[in-house]
Amino acid sequence: MSRYSILHEIQQLDPLTDHQRIVFLSSCYDFPFDTTRALEFALFRTFCAPRISELLDRTGEFRQRVQKRYDDTDIIISEMLEHGYDSERGGRALARMNQIHGRFAINNEDLLYVLSTFIYEPIRWNARYGWRPLCEQERLGFFYFWRNIGLRMKIAEIPEDYEMYETFNRDYEQRNFRFCETNQRTGAATRELFVSWFPRAAAPLVRSAIYALLDPPLLEAFGFPSAPWPLRSLVSGTLWVRARALRFFPPRKHPRLRTGQTYPSYPDGYTIENIGPRSAPHRND
Repeated sequence: MSRYSILHEIQQLDPLTDHQRIVFLSSCYDFPFDTTRALEFALFRTFCAPRISELLDRTGEFRQRVQKRYDDTDIIISEMLEHGYDSERGGRALARMNQIHGRFAINNEDLLYVLSTFIYEPIRWNARYGWRPLCEQERLGFFYFWRNIGLRMKIAEIPEDYEMYETFNRDYEQRNFRFCETNQRTGAATRELFVSWFPRAAAPLVRSAIYALLDPPLLEAFGFPSAPWPLRSLVSGTLWVRARALRFFPPRKHPRLRTGQTYPSYPDGYTIENIGPRSAPHRND
């Protein structure tokens, strides 16, 4: 297999009709690490809008069960990415997500923004740190994939055009990103979750590395300090070297599936209908 065999397959597909296949190939074969990191930082961005962070803060999930909150989100997204939203498992994950969201009165504009981050943050991450740029079919594939999920979530007024939706994404951030204590609490809880995955002695360095990956509007909205420029250069340089080195790696022969791993919150495995806050209503089969 060529290092670019997945890319060549993707380029033969139609983003409008084959986006579930495109997203699977891109996320699970060529960019499993990058897609996961990009979606983590996509969610991080959403905490910079006070309306969103205030709602999340009220639930108490980030103060009391931040690892479970992360695992629940990861599982639901991964089920849809890896199996497709029209599959049996993907459909159940989508239904469960709608049940959880249905407990809250969520502003439609905020839902539009969160959905947009799942499209554009993986694309932007890859433009900076990917071992190859995403092709047009991949970029449009992500757009149609998440747009169709948004329609199934009953989100209103989702732009039909890739560029128009990206303009909305940037305009929303300019209008809504500002410092708020709930931003800081939610962001700090998530930051400390990431820090907890590393040895305790590395905690200060990990925090600074996270700051190095956040752009100035996010740092300001969270009230986080800027990382020293040598560390920013080191972090971006390390990711750049990784990307260049990966060009010479052999192609992945099997997909890397996050739904096949063991999650800390579910050491004995999970049932999709039991994902989410305990008080959320469950689907009856």
